[in-house]
Amino acid sequence: MLDCAAPGWIRKRLKASARAFGATARNPGLLRAQIAFAATWTAEAAFTVGIAVVAFRDGGAAAVGVVAFARLAPSAFITPFASALADRFPRDRVLVVSCLVRATATAAAASALVAGAPPVVVYVLAVISTAAFRLFRPAHSALLPGLCNTPFELRSANVVRGLLDSISTLLGPLTAAALLGLGSTAAVFVTSAVLSLASGVLLLSLSYEAPPRGQPQPLRRIVHETVEGFQALVRYRDAGVLIGLALVQTLTQGFLTVFVVVLALEELSLGSSGVGLLIAALGAGAVASSLGASMCLIGLRLAALEGIGVMLWGLPLTLMGVLPEVAVVFALMFVIGIGNSLVDIGLHTLPARLVPEELLARVFGAKASLTALSGAVGAFVTPFAIALLGVRGALVLLGLVAPTVVALAWRRLRAIDGAVARRDEEIEVLNGVAMFRPLPMPAIDELALHVDHVQVAAGEAVFHQGDQGGPFYVIEDGEAEVIGDGRLIRTLGSGEGFGEIALLRDTSRTATVRARTSLRLHSLDRRYLRSAVTAYESSEREADAVVLDRLSDFTPRERASPR
Repeated sequence: MLDCAAPGWIRKRLKASARAFGATARNPGLLRAQIAFAATWTAEAAFTVGIAVVAFRDGGAAAVGVVAFARLAPSAFITPFASALADRFPRDRVLVVSCLVRATATAAAASALVAGAPPVVVYVLAVISTAAFRLFRPAHSALLPGLCNTPFELRSANVVRGLLDSISTLLGPLTAAALLGLGSTAAVFVTSAVLSLASGVLLLSLSYEAPPRGQPQPLRRIVHETVEGFQALVRYRDAGVLIGLALVQTLTQGFLTVFVVVLALEELSLGSSGVGLLIAALGAGAVASSLGASMCLIGLRLAALEGIGVMLWGLPLTLMGVLPEVAVVFALMFVIGIGNSLVDIGLHTLPARLVPEELLARVFGAKASLTALSGAVGAFVTPFAIALLGVRGALVLLGLVAPTVVALAWRRLRAIDGAVARRDEEIEVLNGVAMFRPLPMPAIDELALHVDHVQVAAGEAVFHQGDQGGPFYVIEDGEAEVIGDGRLIRTLGSGEGFGEIALLRDTSRTATVRARTSLRLHSLDRRYLRSAVTAYESSEREADAVVLDRLSDFTPRERASPR
């Protein structure tokens, strides 16, 4: 799973970790997007602790469950429609709006708390804040692939984001614990508002080459477009499996939302700040796991890793029910944090590669909707389970849900990893071609889906001068000769492409290409090549430069005829 056993693995893994973080640091747009994510997630982690304490003081464990349900359930219906807007409009702008709404609602909740307003006012503002927050991640997840160029960069971006998520899950509750220790719940809300506003400022004027969009559709079609996000989970089965596991994880997270307050305030007698400290232990485990993942990035099998992460959400709950001691509970919260990090890496990398780019925000929105609903259900049913089975019995039983589901899905997860590994090999070959290098990750991934494989024996022609333009070819292995008007023009080797002139200029073949040795070729149909290259200005410029360079070396005596 994690290729860390080779000699000298420490140096090798540290180098891999540096590459992962360097991929983000060298990309200004990606760096700003990641820092904005960290600010938003820290705000949410702190706010979650604060609102849970307010609810518990208001009505005990039952109130914690009801408030958690009230925060999450509306998001299950609002997020898919809001996420559809991120497939219509620039995703960075959607993120800015999300941050501003969240900052406003959270600041208003702080004001209501200070003014002594009824708790229901604070809860309503918390619902608005949470709805805006739930939009952030699907839009951010859909934006990230467009800021990346290779599978490694995308994996790195999600590992880095997972680490930032983990650090935020640690710092947010610690900050909340410190402020609650001083008796200031309102200060927790103010901190959350400031961080949300800072996130929006970072995302202003984000520079990146957005993917092409068709003609804007009437806004009345927003319902149809939203439904397409849910339909994609069925149509693209592998993405549906991964998001299905995410539902199990958030269901278990809903259980934990109630259990952590009950454990801290009743079972372990840790006080209000104990809630923050327990969640901070989860964050510490996530940080450690994210750092480990960054050092073993190359060997990751992300679908299986997600499955292991989901199991690590459930099993610790069962063990807490068996051994509800302070040290044991803190250690098991640390283990849950490890699971959280493992889930995030696969969950937010693979669906972006398994569904079309133009559906990404809606798919992540559907995921956010369903996970919000499952989290709400988990929080809602836990008080009933506690009333029926007691705290320990409820922990043992509910903790077994996640590992049972993962065991049933394990074979499919391994198959997904195998398919993605094969596509990575295709992308590695395509990225050797100059005009493909500027393409963002979704475009190059789409090209890899349509690659065909061709074998040509030594001495045979791939095509002849004057032939009608057919596929574009990239040499995976072997050498080829380019022959124009009967003379050798150049020799091509592994990683080089040919056949682009006829496709991009709509002419017949300008030269003959013959196998000098046995050839293994990747071929791309004309329509896929043109739609990818001409859709992005940077790639089109590179393609034009390649064509002009080739024609400067050789122009046929008889001009190639237009198709």
